[in-house]
Amino acid sequence: MSFIQGQLDNLEAMIASGVLRSEYDGKRIEYRSLDELIRARDMARAQVQSTAPRVTHVNPTYDAGF
Repeated sequence: MSFIQGQLDNLEAMIASGVLRSEYDGKRIEYRSLDELIRARDMARAQVQSTAPRVTHVNPTYDAGF
């Protein structure tokens, strides 16, 4: 299964509110426990972060404050 940022956000909101059931796009999902929900969130987070573009170089800027 491929996760997107919106799904990760939904899982985090469910954890914050203690809700174990959700419905979106006509699909229902219900987790058996908070522990199962947290494991799903961790899996989604790892996948979303692995597909995010990496910053490989940063150009610092300086301001003289004038």
